[in-house]
Amino acid sequence: MRTSQKYVLKNVEAFKANLLLWSQRFDDVVWLDSNNHKDKYSSYDAVLAIDAFTSITTDSFEAFSKLDEYQQTTNDWIFGYLTYDLKNDIEVLSSKNYDGLEFPELYFFQPKKLFLIKDNELEVQYLRMVDDEIEEDYQSILSVTPWQSEESHNSSLVKIKLRIHKDEYFEKANTMLAHIHRGDIYEANFCQEFYAENSTINPVDTFKRLNDISEPPFATFLKLEDKFLLSASPERYIKKEAETIISQPIKGTAKRSENEVEDAKLAEELANDEKERSENIMIVDLVRNDLSHSATKGSVKVEELCKVYSFLQVHQMISTVTSKASEDTKPVEILKTTFPMGSMTGAPKISAMKIIEYLEETKRGLYSGAVGYFSPDGDFDFNVIIRSILYNASKKYISYSVGSAITAKSNPLKEYEECLIKAKAMREVLENKSFSFQLKVNGKRLLP
Repeated sequence: MRTSQKYVLKNVEAFKANLLLWSQRFDDVVWLDSNNHKDKYSSYDAVLAIDAFTSITTDSFEAFSKLDEYQQTTNDWIFGYLTYDLKNDIEVLSSKNYDGLEFPELYFFQPKKLFLIKDNELEVQYLRMVDDEIEEDYQSILSVTPWQSEESHNSSLVKIKLRIHKDEYFEKANTMLAHIHRGDIYEANFCQEFYAENSTINPVDTFKRLNDISEPPFATFLKLEDKFLLSASPERYIKKEAETIISQPIKGTAKRSENEVEDAKLAEELANDEKERSENIMIVDLVRNDLSHSATKGSVKVEELCKVYSFLQVHQMISTVTSKASEDTKPVEILKTTFPMGSMTGAPKISAMKIIEYLEETKRGLYSGAVGYFSPDGDFDFNVIIRSILYNASKKYISYSVGSAITAKSNPLKEYEECLIKAKAMREVLENKSFSFQLKVNGKRLLP
């Protein structure tokens, strides 16, 4: 049974900044921030879950069955992630590519402490609270004061390397095109990794700067002991709200321009681009098929097709597909029948995933997976992990990956350039000199 308390926030943004810094004393942290996008399907503006009361960690073997049991047993809020490689639990597939990050393939935890922000109202829910713990923590959060250290953690020492170099990318993209022309697949999302070895960063500071230059609707900071996800994701994978299921795949990307007229032209060109629309529509068809496995008859609908949305870094083409879930369908079953998300695989999905595994050099892991939560009533909301930096602090390994959809109309050079556009924000954040934020609470230093 959770104890709940509400507060009215005078300065929401300042409180959010304090809250994320304060959370770093815990080993299990999930921070979700909509950056005030006011998406009509959003339940909260920001959420923080910290400090595991119970948890589940597993590889891909029977992962969804284990998650289903855990979700039903806790019957509470649980937060965590699904890595892309859970595909191996759903189909006869494998993941044998190099993994420099070593995240567990599935992780969820039942938080002792939960903070839910909507407009200027904060709801705090604690599990097995001790005395006045909520009020004491609230005052502690208000007292957080960051200061800037003289030396940056993100300096020129973070040297980005390419796992697949340009000429090799062209070869692999042309191999993908050969599969398409043979009829093996219609479309596949081909990804490449950028990485740095023997490098350290300040995770909170890095996330803050990535979020500030992107302001995405599905920003995520995740900490699992020494492993971190710093995500500026613009994409929702799937949400359940009562019997309604919402999926919002992204396919189609264009750069932004500081010139207002040129920027509007770039957005209009994206909206009318035949290749980009074709990519998006193919994935919409795949999502419709995935949702049909758990939907009541005739309930799958395309609410919005190929609409262009503008973010700070890029224009994106987004579609919205909804359905009504059958009453007897378990929440985890909806995830299993739609995972991995079509926007990160291709069509047909199984064939695309096999070819992706063969051509890519890196195990995707958390990249192109999903982070989110289940509520006590069985609702859920998950994003797509793209535009993200992944960091293993113990190994001093930093990674970010980007991809693009290869179709029959693809030009390998343009696909490569699209990847660089998507990689721009992560590279700038990692390579530019910046200040490192540290943490004090009541004058006491909490972060090294």
